Amino acid sequence: MSPDLPLRSCADELASRTDARLVELLVRRPDLASPPPRGTGVLAQRSLAAASIALAGEDLDLLAVAVVEAFVDAAGGSHHHGLLGPVSREDIVSKLGRRALRSDVDTRLSLLSDLALIWPSGSSTGKRTTSWLAGIHLPSALPWRAPHLLAPIATREPDEISAQLDGLDERQRELLTTLSRGPALGRSRDAAPDADPSAPVPRLLAAGLLARVDEQTVELPPQVGQILRGEPPLTTSLKAPGLDGTSSRFDAAAVDAAGAGEALEVLRHVGDLLDALAEAPAAVLRAGGMGVRELRRLAKTTGLSATRVGLLVELSDAARLIDAGVPDSVDVLSADEVFAPTTSSDTWLHMEPGRRWAHLAQCWLDLLRRPWQIGDTDRDGAIIAALAPHAFDGSATLVRRTILAPLAEIDPAVPVSVESLTALLGWRHPRQLRRLTTRVVGETLREATELGIVAHGSLTTVGRALLAADPDDDDRADLVRTMSAALPEPIDYFLVQADFTVTVPGPLTPELAARLALVADLESGGAASVYRVTEDGIRRALDTGRTAAELAALFTEHSRTPVPQSLSYLIDDVARKHGQLRVGVASSFVRCDDAATLTAVLRSDAAADLSLRALAPTVAVSGAPLRDVIDRLRAAGFAPAGEDSSGTLIDLRSRGVRVPGRTRRPPRPAGRGRIGDGQAATVVNRMRTADRAERPVSSAVSSDSGETTSALIHLALQTGRLLRIGYVDAHGGASRHVVKARSLAAGQLVAAEEPSDDDLRFALHRITRVELL
Repeated sequence: MSPDLPLRSCADELASRTDARLVELLVRRPDLASPPPRGTGVLAQRSLAAASIALAGEDLDLLAVAVVEAFVDAAGGSHHHGLLGPVSREDIVSKLGRRALRSDVDTRLSLLSDLALIWPSGSSTGKRTTSWLAGIHLPSALPWRAPHLLAPIATREPDEISAQLDGLDERQRELLTTLSRGPALGRSRDAAPDADPSAPVPRLLAAGLLARVDEQTVELPPQVGQILRGEPPLTTSLKAPGLDGTSSRFDAAAVDAAGAGEALEVLRHVGDLLDALAEAPAAVLRAGGMGVRELRRLAKTTGLSATRVGLLVELSDAARLIDAGVPDSVDVLSADEVFAPTTSSDTWLHMEPGRRWAHLAQCWLDLLRRPWQIGDTDRDGAIIAALAPHAFDGSATLVRRTILAPLAEIDPAVPVSVESLTALLGWRHPRQLRRLTTRVVGETLREATELGIVAHGSLTTVGRALLAADPDDDDRADLVRTMSAALPEPIDYFLVQADFTVTVPGPLTPELAARLALVADLESGGAASVYRVTEDGIRRALDTGRTAAELAALFTEHSRTPVPQSLSYLIDDVARKHGQLRVGVASSFVRCDDAATLTAVLRSDAAADLSLRALAPTVAVSGAPLRDVIDRLRAAGFAPAGEDSSGTLIDLRSRGVRVPGRTRRPPRPAGRGRIGDGQAATVVNRMRTADRAERPVSSAVSSDSGETTSALIHLALQTGRLLRIGYVDAHGGASRHVVKARSLAAGQLVAAEEPSDDDLRFALHRITRVELL
């Protein structure tokens, strides 16, 4: 197109779009709709702003970025009234060469046009646009400053670049390594074209390992930085890399079963963590959060790794199962805040497993911290603590969804390697190359695997349901049903062995699990759990009021193997000794029907420690608390039981510490705001109305022609014709409206603005102009 011919403006192109295309534009670029623009002219101005174009560039893949680079390069110095171009389609195709298919280039041109980053110049052949225009800020859509995808290094294979890097001297290598670890841009006087060619920067520029931005700025090509950091480099062909799914030994059912097993494990481990914090709450650091020392203590108590405990702590806090507060238990007399289970954790523990897992999984997906970073050092060299306020990352939620999204696009039970997934994510999101690293992707997949969202390298059925679920749906009914269907059916039996071990080949029913956990200690969990019956476990069950007959019946009724006689003897032996001594509140009293046994107690070292004093041959009293008396007597080899004032046995198990859960406003994730189709349609309607108000009309009767304002309004009321009015509000803001008059009374015009039916009121003395359309 000749530069002398008039070029089509962005405002004209947007005004010619259908309402549906404008709605699509606002949904894709929501920043354009806030605040609602006054007409398509204002919309065009916003769409050409550098900040808005940079936001739109977040959604461009590598080929779209290459098309933008080719467009800017082809435009060169052809600037017309603040525009780039026109640029023909053939110019763009020729610059990309055989690295991209023509059909893919056309798709990206249509995408850029839909996003209002480019638009047709007016010249077209049939249905295909032959030349395009863009604003001068189009380069803001690029993730870098230099045209790296058009430079010679973009066509070099990774092995060739690695060989170049191996041949560099120490100074050159150090310079590139620094840029690869920090910002890719660097300032140097040697960046000028006339600089000393023997200096490191000019030599790297000549080798293509650095790119010149201006005479004082250089930029590290992304391919070089990826190789130096050990990341998969960008593809040379500009085609999307495939997910290298290897052949799997597991089918979809096996993947879901493995995910369900991990889900049961995480639920059990969260329960163990809550028990550990109830017994010994964790201290709150002065700067907030839970220290690494406390995590190691909890790891030792629960038998888990510190990394696993860090994830559980973050999940429990996000699910409001733990919180920092002052304990409300007499067992912990402290005014300092500690991390302990909340009062709502007891309700969570009694929920069905599917609902408990769905709550944790949604919390992990929306978590605005990265648990795998616990123990690392931040930029200031400080260790990142669990639940630390400064570890807040508003983009963590978006990064998780971005990483898991490609897994939902492939067939189930197809495992994907971390390297191939990282390469695909780099192609889809070039702006996030330094954020979506191999470590970030790998650690995210590891956490998803520990939650049962991913198993054997592929997304489980519940993982797909989690990604598809509405984040605003608090009920999560569909997700709960999917998880409940994936979990194995609870069983009501176990296998008792001669060595006092109890093997459970699946998840027990909640009632039976509670009864077994009362008398036996868990040795190993998983799909098949192993418990061990000990004297302490039997005594623990007897403390709750169970009898020897009830414990024997538990094993007899639910064991698929014969109950060993040695186990029956053990239960009877512990039960015979249990409760011979009775400790009550006097502060404490000790009662025993056997005077000889009480005499042995009074002669022991425990009697001196507790200051026991005999009141009768079968009764003694102590000033120590009941719990201390029982623990000291048991340590001395006796088997006392607690009783209340009526002589009834009491449950001596600790209820644990609880803190009241605080109402916290959930932090908002970073990122652009989203608007729905309905909101966008409302904005488009208002823009259309504003355009009509500004558009010249060939047939109109104006108040300037001598007709009074009220006369024209009355004529509009009689004929049903539309009015275009100029109006100044109380703040002095001038606006124009196209309205349909409803009534005129008390100095006010009541009218409905097209196309809405909502009545608006205009003070007659503030109307500056009236036109009868």
